[in-house]
Amino acid sequence: MRTPDITLAVVVGGLFAVGFLLMMQRSLIRIVLGFVLLGHGTNLLLLSAGHPGEPPLTGGGSAEPGRYADPLPQAMALTSVVITFGLTAFLLALAYRSWWLTGHDEVRDDVEDRRIGTARERAESAERGTGARSVEAGEPEGTDDSDDAAHDLPEENR
Repeated sequence: MRTPDITLAVVVGGLFAVGFLLMMQRSLIRIVLGFVLLGHGTNLLLLSAGHPGEPPLTGGGSAEPGRYADPLPQAMALTSVVITFGLTAFLLALAYRSWWLTGHDEVRDDVEDRRIGTARERAESAERGTGARSVEAGEPEGTDDSDDAAHDLPEENR
């Protein structure tokens, strides 16, 4: 591999890594920025797939296929730019609407989703015959309160 190829691979990998990291955040603006970085990484990846060459329009010269640049990666990158732009505009509109309604751009937990998950955990623990008390309290199964270090502390330090 040549040095530009390695550099481009590192840049594409960095854009994908930072994009996925930002998309895992709870702030809508960070999610949008992560999506934009993923779009840029995709464009660079698509453009790096093609090889440089002469333009396909010749002045009546011979048509040797190996000499000319492949237009497919360029067309796919252009399509990716359009899709990224459209989705970014849509996500920004959703983020603005959420900020307008709630006053912040944090994504809240879905209470109904949590309630269904808790009910499913209770049903699974009842099927297994284990104690539902530790699952309801949010403690992993098999934990014992007697060896908890917080019980040794005075009440005001807990």
